[in-house]
Amino acid sequence: MFPWSPEFTWDAYHVVFFGALYSVVATIAGALALAGWRALRDAREGRSASVAWHADFEDLPASARACRHQLTGEAPGRACENSFDCRHCAGHPVLEALRQERLAAAGEPAGSAAGTGFDLPLDRLYHRGHTWVRLESDGTVTVGLDDLARRLVGATESVQLPENGATLAVHGQAACVRTRVGEVRVLSPVEGTVVAASGSGSDFTIRLLPRAPLDVRHLLRGREAQAWALRELERLQLALGASPALADGGELVADVGAELPADRYDALLGEMLLEP
Repeated sequence: MFPWSPEFTWDAYHVVFFGALYSVVATIAGALALAGWRALRDAREGRSASVAWHADFEDLPASARACRHQLTGEAPGRACENSFDCRHCAGHPVLEALRQERLAAAGEPAGSAAGTGFDLPLDRLYHRGHTWVRLESDGTVTVGLDDLARRLVGATESVQLPENGATLAVHGQAACVRTRVGEVRVLSPVEGTVVAASGSGSDFTIRLLPRAPLDVRHLLRGREAQAWALRELERLQLALGASPALADGGELVADVGAELPADRYDALLGEMLLEP
């Protein structure tokens, strides 16, 4: 019986019951309102892509979440718990100092990394989603898809590039490439405003005016980029199983997924390009 019923009378039982009921309703309504306000705030402040990426990161296989310092030997067995964003990792500065000590005698290599089976120019920085960043003399940065990703994507139908003036967020979508099995997102390695975008298929570049100050601590460079590339090639070989990925001479074939069934190829693109 409810308060609007003619026979209803207030007593201790009804006071307790409706008090508890309306408290639950108010709590649920408050939680929904707070979630809506946070979503609107994140959208206005450009954090929606980051929020979505953190959710996607949890769905990645363990093999794709190795800490960068596991790759270079400072922290064997360590998995990343910060969505590949070293800028917010308390352990990164300590482990980075150890890495720099190890490299002090040998120095950073120059040129292109050897033995990876694909091109990996070391004059640029690399995102774990297989995009690269090159710092330009005019203060802008150029972003592109690395050679392993281009060979994974293979023959493409089209690419959707951002318009001039668009704002890209770290781990948010930079471009969208249509393959024979559907669309795959290309993640942005840095945040900034698009000033130019050109190219076709997987061979494209995006020029950005980065958000100041430019923070690239989460990107890979030099020998750690080479160590990561070798691990990625190993992951690829394991994912492919008996399917050939390397041509004669140890070079990665030009279209890795050409002979794969559609479902396997789609899963492979998602795992390697960090799109669960």
